[in-house]
Amino acid sequence: MRMQIANLLSGIPASLPEELVDELLSGRGFRLERIVSKGHGSPDGFWYDQAEHEWVILLQGEARLELDGHPELIHLSAGMAVNLPAHLKHRVAWTHPEEETVWLALFYSTD
Repeated sequence: MRMQIANLLSGIPASLPEELVDELLSGRGFRLERIVSKGHGSPDGFWYDQAEHEWVILLQGEARLELDGHPELIHLSAGMAVNLPAHLKHRVAWTHPEEETVWLALFYSTD
């Protein structure tokens, strides 16, 4: 492995017709992704139900997460992080439509 230096807030296309997902690192039991959203959200009726845990931090922008069975949305802004246990059904209800929302997502297993 060689040293890498990157700016996670650069290299974002001017147009984002779809959410941008870049795998940054992966290894035994983990995967680290940069996700860039701009007005994107989960499709109506769609819920993530993942076999792995997900820790996510918002580096820039704003988002709202919806958790299955929880009446209130979680509003995230830059610097906020949340750990989502495996099989906790969740969805992205909203991301800011006027600015890029940059997520850093760590998917991991404790097995």
